[in-house]
Amino acid sequence: LGNDGGDFLLRAIGERLRAIVRVEDMVARLGGDEFVVIQTNVADKAQAEAFAHRIIDVLSTVSFFREQEIRSTFTIGVALAPGDGNTAERLLKSADLALYAGKAAGRNCIRFFEPEMDAMLQRRIALEKLLREAVAHDGFVLHYQPVFEMDKKVLVGFEALVRLPAPDGTLMPPDVFIPLAEEMRLIDKIGAWVLHEACRVAKTWPGQLTVAVNLSPAQFDSGMIEAEVADALRESGLAPRRLELEITERILLDNTEAVIGTLGRLKQMGVSIVMDDFGTGYSSLSYLWKFPFDKITIDRSFMESFERSGRHVATVVRTIIALGRE
Repeated sequence: LGNDGGDFLLRAIGERLRAIVRVEDMVARLGGDEFVVIQTNVADKAQAEAFAHRIIDVLSTVSFFREQEIRSTFTIGVALAPGDGNTAERLLKSADLALYAGKAAGRNCIRFFEPEMDAMLQRRIALEKLLREAVAHDGFVLHYQPVFEMDKKVLVGFEALVRLPAPDGTLMPPDVFIPLAEEMRLIDKIGAWVLHEACRVAKTWPGQLTVAVNLSPAQFDSGMIEAEVADALRESGLAPRRLELEITERILLDNTEAVIGTLGRLKQMGVSIVMDDFGTGYSSLSYLWKFPFDKITIDRSFMESFERSGRHVATVVRTIIALGRE
């Protein structure tokens, strides 16, 4: 609705907030879409929570701008003095941390400050710094998981697995830093580094061994994945037949036809396309006939449950293998 629509909504929210607070309370807009309400003489947490619910009830009323209906959701972070801070800066920071926790939990909710939120923020800030430095200075490392052909009992290749070295010398696995890298929009740069480095290392292996590299949705969204793969192959001198690109169904969900077109052009280069984590997505079967995948990898959850679930998981795994062969 343009700037006028945004200004209208901000004014409407300001007026509603001012209408429900007491004379001695203060309402202010901090900037963007953030407001702050300062109350004194609050008896306890229950009173603050009741007031927060009232704010959401009042603000959630539908607004109309030039006959257009505007519906908004609201997230509230609450800090109480003196426990959560006894200075203006500390109280604002505590409330902001609670607000951030509410947004991370899915928004449209109320969250009270907890001391652990401060520790979590410090860990996040440290990890953000570590990620930026690793992207800028190629600070990641690759480990290579062997892939065996079970019928012949021979090694056929490796899967490249990215790790982030921590300051204490340990290695962080992807599930620790990849979600934050996606949020920071660094994942395409990390993915490009992994692709180039894996191809460079694989070129030094015996000629029959392949290397598998995971691709992220961000690499497809950028529209540069075809050029990136071509560059990695050209710079390394690796034969295309020795490169396998692994994707998850998440990549196919948003723009199936466009992604399948991109996969087709990648396959024309001579690389193999693998569907990763098969069996846990939304419509794996439909993707199998929409695109000629070279391989599927069975999701690890099946293997982790293999011994606990007995023949049930074994039956499913055998069925997936049979399906893949057909």
